This record gives sequence, structure tokens and C-alpha cells, in this order.
Amino acid sequence: MWRLITAPFRGLWFVADVLRRTLANLLLLLVLVAIALSWWLSRVPELPAGAALVIAPEGRLVEALTPPAPSDLLQGGGVSETRVDDIVTAIRHASADARIRALVIEPERLGGAGLTRLATLREAILAFKASGKPVYARARRYDQGQYYLASVADKVVLAPDGFVLLQGLARYGTYYKRALDSLGVKVQVFRAGKYKSFVEPYTRQDMSPEDRAVTRHLLDTVWALLRADVATGRKLAVSAVDDYVLDYRRLLAAAGGDTAVMARDHGLVDVLLDDAAWERFLRDEVGTDASGSAARVDMDAYLAATRGWLPEDGAGIAVVTLQGAIVDGEGPPGTVGGDPTAQLLHGLRDDARVRAVVVRIDSPGGSAFAAEQIRQALAALRDAGKPVVASMASVAASGGYWIATGAQEIWASPGTLTGSIGVFGLFPDVSEPMNRLGLDVDGVATAPLAGALDPRRPLSGDAMAALQMSVDHTYQRFVQRVADARGLSFEAADALAQGRVWTGAEARAKGLVDSLGGLDQAVAAAARLAGVSEYHRIDAHRPLPFKLQLLRELMPEMVGVTQGSVAAQWLTQLQAQARAAVSWNDPAHIYSHCLCDPL
Repeated sequence: MWRLITAPFRGLWFVADVLRRTLANLLLLLVLVAIALSWWLSRVPELPAGAALVIAPEGRLVEALTPPAPSDLLQGGGVSETRVDDIVTAIRHASADARIRALVIEPERLGGAGLTRLATLREAILAFKASGKPVYARARRYDQGQYYLASVADKVVLAPDGFVLLQGLARYGTYYKRALDSLGVKVQVFRAGKYKSFVEPYTRQDMSPEDRAVTRHLLDTVWALLRADVATGRKLAVSAVDDYVLDYRRLLAAAGGDTAVMARDHGLVDVLLDDAAWERFLRDEVGTDASGSAARVDMDAYLAATRGWLPEDGAGIAVVTLQGAIVDGEGPPGTVGGDPTAQLLHGLRDDARVRAVVVRIDSPGGSAFAAEQIRQALAALRDAGKPVVASMASVAASGGYWIATGAQEIWASPGTLTGSIGVFGLFPDVSEPMNRLGLDVDGVATAPLAGALDPRRPLSGDAMAALQMSVDHTYQRFVQRVADARGLSFEAADALAQGRVWTGAEARAKGLVDSLGGLDQAVAAAARLAGVSEYHRIDAHRPLPFKLQLLRELMPEMVGVTQGSVAAQWLTQLQAQARAAVSWNDPAHIYSHCLCDPL
């Protein structure tokens, strides 16, 4: 009888035991596959005796790769990115590598970049050319940023059905006031700085005269830098570049509507070659590999094959890259979280290997609280006897500049967008739309400010006064930080502030920046301040969580997809703006953020 009762349970136990052992074996197999895959991926590729190093950046050009979310890895989402420093490292090493005969630039899949990052690559390519090796650039078509990079090559090649799109610079924003008014949504704005235009899309239907004047000046200044570099690279007069941009219709008509012929006849490219002709050209210039194809090695394979060539002697100069909007707390991937950044900097303070720190800033700002938290962490490094140098990338404005005031020296590129020393607060009032829907809000409070920041209710006079006073106070602190850091009077710093954006060259002339130069120059300056002549870089960053590292190793092909179309790039930009908006979490609702995308 007992055996009859327990028989079904014994059967269930048997099935459960089989499943347990099967799952355990599958897990073991998965671990073994991961180990084998990791070994396979880490193998050092062999380089041919002579080859062309091919630089074909994909997606956005960035200072630091955005850590992917687990969903990105599992779903194959995300945006392709290429790190500037990886390209510079490969080019720099290849210039002295006898196995590399030439450098090939294929920028067709390059997405958003910014003038400063592209100028950094151009400088590396110019240094490569100084070694006596040729540089070739080829694309089926070039947009403006891609062509700016390619124009430094010895020979620029275009497909016979391609084009070179030089169109100048523009900045057009979307203004929401009429839409918000029609919905009954009121956005209460509190700002300090007459040029602080970030809030204007919510309060105006068009550009303010101040924003229009500043934007026009910035666009003209940056465009002058870009066209001068293009003219120099192609050995053209600046007026020839202007003609191509301003008289495009006439020149295209003269070329019979053929955009490729137009670009060649105007001197922007040297020769028109289709894919097969381009392959033959490369075979003639650099030779062939074992398969008979042109001897080429791509950047990732080259970096893997030359891993460890960088010197690690001497003192350590840590480089901390801060890229993205500045947010309070941890912050999502692609942002600068105040807490983890401060923790990282405190760790460097206690790291005996590190003699100085360079903070590489590529941020339009964000939370004023988090910016001050990071600035204080930089001050703690200096108090511990470790010099700090700020190196500005494409944008280091508003909260980005606030952070930079914690450094002993500030370096920027001529085309960096910086300054924007101003503060604002935004508060949405959705009481009218709720009223239209018949939704009423009522309750009690123990004090005037209790429940005052509830968007369902209009802001009281006390709350509005408190927010404006907080914004004014934060602005005063910001300007005082600038005055103390730059050795200026408060009045002089205030005159340079007011939310106005400056280029790096202008900031240098006005005393907001110490020197013009890139990351290498900033690292050298940090070593000088530390009193060391022999040094090496240490790239300091927070490690990925173990689970995310494992996913990344198991599915490397799923880390990002190329955003090829204009529509896809626009959608990606909207997604980035949405992520930035939801990450606005300053505890006092006060922000120092610049409406200045990299140009």
C-alpha cells in the first residue's frame, strides 16, 4: 500500500533529478563555451609583412564607449561607437611600424563626431604623413564631417556615382510654447544669465535676439576653422571652398548634374574609382596578401596584434573621461553620475601608482549638485598633493565648466564649446489640462511649501520666489567658483558668464582656459605639474558589473548596430534626448546645462 502511495512521488523526484542534472550539465557546457570563445576572441591576429592600416570608424565618434545595458546585448540594440583614442593609438603606432606601408581612411560609416574630435584625428593623420608613408581616403559618398576627416589625405577617392556634401553649419531648434499653450501646460522658468537659452524652447516660439546673435557668432567661428582646414588639406583657396558651398547649384549645372564630377573638377577629390578599381589601386600601392587581395589590416585587428606596445614606465597619469549629461546619484549608461564619479576620484587619491589626474570633459552639463560634488572630489585630489588638469573635448559647458574649475590648469581645443556659465530651473504646471479633463486636486498641508512642487497644482508665490532665489544663489556660487579658479574679480567673471557660450580659442583669450591643446598636451601638463619627466597614461574607469561583462564576452557581435539612415540617426538623437530628460534628477531642481551640441 505504501509503495502505491509513494510511487507517483518517486516518479516526480526522478524527473526533477534528471532535469537538475541536465541543467547543471548545460550550465557547465555554457561556461566551457564562454571560456573557449573568450580564448578565441583574445587570440593575437597575425599581420602580413606589408599592409595598409584601414581606419573605418562606425557610428558616433566618442571619448569613451557607452556601457551597454543588458537589454542592448540581448536584443542587439544600441548605437555603434568608435573611441577617438583607439584610432589615435593605432595611427600613432602604425607610423613607426615597418609592416604598415600606408594608411587608408574609409569614413563612410562614421556618424556624429564634432569638429574637435575630428580635428584630433586629423592631427594624428598629419603626424603619420610626416613619417613618409602615404595616406589614402575613399568613400562612395562623403557628408561634411566625413569629408573633413578625409581631406587631410594625400589622395581622396570618390565613387563615380557619389558626392561630397559640404553645406556649412546650422542650428535649428524646436520650440514648444504654442503646443504647450494649446494643451494648457505652463512651464515655470527660473534662470540666471541673459544668454542661458536652454529654457527658451519652453517659453518662446522662436530664437531670442541674444541666442540668435551668439549662435550666429559660434557657427561663423567654427565654420571658419573647418573650411580653413579643408582648404589647407586640399591645397585650395578658402574662396574655392566657399564657392562650392555657396554656389552649389551653378557648379552642379556646369557638371551636367553629376555630383561626383563636380567634386573632382572643383578639386575636392582627386579621382573617381568604383569598388573594383579601388581594390586594384590598393593592390598596386600596398601589394597583396596570400589570397591575392590588397593587403589590408583593420584597426581592431591591428590594436589586438600590437597590444601592450604602449610604455608603462615612470609615473602614472590617470585619465578620467566624463562624457554625457551630469546627473545626481548613479546615473544611467552614457551619463556622468555624481556618486560613481566622486568614488572613482577618491580611489585615485588613494592609489599610490597615480601621481596626477587629467579629467577629460565632454559634457554640456546637467545637475548643479552633481557638478559641485565632482568638483569637490577634484579639490580633494589636489589637497592630497596630486595635480589635476582639465582637458575639454568637443563640449565642456555649463556644468562641464563647473567641474573644470576644480583643476589647476584647463586645456581646450580651438573649436571646443565651453563657458555657458549660467543656471536655470524648470517646473511644469499641468493643473489646467487636468481641469479640462475634469480632474480636481484637493487636500491639506502643514506648511506653505508642503506639496508645493506638485505639478498638478500651480506654483504658489512663495514657491516661485524660493526657486528663483535658489537659482540666483547657485549662479552666484558658480560665478564665484569661476572667479576663484581663474584669479578674476566677481564682476569680471560675471561679465564672461551670463550663460554665454565661447569657443575654446575665445575662452583662452578671455582667461577662462589656460592653454589650447588636446588630451596628449593635457597629460604632459599634468606630468609637469607633478614634477615627473617619465610617465604613462592610466585610463581610469568604473568596471562593468560581472554579469554585464559576461554578456559582452558571450555576445560581442550584439554590442551595437550601425545607424545608417538619416531617419535612424534622427530617431537615435530623439532617444538620447529622452534619456537625458528623464535623468534630470537634481535634488534642488537646479541645472547648469548648455543647449550646445558639438558642431
